[in-house]
Amino acid sequence: MTYPYTLTGPLGDAATLGLVVLQPDETIEKDFYRFCYAKGVALHVTRIPSADTVSPETLTAMEAALPASVRLLPAAARFDCVGYACTSGATLIGPERVAALVSAEVETRRVTNPLTASLAAFDALQVRRVSILSPYVDSVAAAIEKAFAAKGLRVPTSLSFGEDVEARVARIDPASIADAALALARQAPTEALFLSCTNLRTFDVIDQIETATGLPVISSNQALLWHMLRDTTALPPDAPGRLFRRP
Repeated sequence: MTYPYTLTGPLGDAATLGLVVLQPDETIEKDFYRFCYAKGVALHVTRIPSADTVSPETLTAMEAALPASVRLLPAAARFDCVGYACTSGATLIGPERVAALVSAEVETRRVTNPLTASLAAFDALQVRRVSILSPYVDSVAAAIEKAFAAKGLRVPTSLSFGEDVEARVARIDPASIADAALALARQAPTEALFLSCTNLRTFDVIDQIETATGLPVISSNQALLWHMLRDTTALPPDAPGRLFRRP
């Protein structure tokens, strides 16, 4: 015996998001769920295989795996935005290429990534001089600086933790991130600080760093969350940083 039922609308009353997360990333899902929960946002997550060590070669290798990972998102979902959650990977593969690969696999109004999102955040905050904190070795960190310069941003100074093992990045103490950001702010005059990498645990120290330095702080996860939700009714005013408190 069967019982009749009715169909209802999608889970995301305010927005439907897709997120492509690196296999070893332990941070960004927690950050996103923290501010999407109970706000009418449906967040669908898929994982992309990535190497244990981080280098330009291992990051660009994700280009080949991206379509299959995106196809694991729910086929029936109609996404407002899909984000590829890798700052350095998007930088090295290229935001346009990432968008083309994602759009070919799912129905979505927009595609973004932490590089594109951060550049939009700098524009929103009207800053053109940005100092960079990266967890990675110089060969990876330098790509972010080059991408910023290509968009007309000045990078007065940068710091790196010199890490090439992705699993260790999520274990970097937020207190160490805050200390490094304060040191970065002291190195040279700047208009903003950028904390690169979706696996860095930045959310709990952004406000602390902004208060201590008087500078706006943009992190990869913060910018990506803002960029994916900024055209919806679910933009969380309680998320960290001036970016979410601007008029």
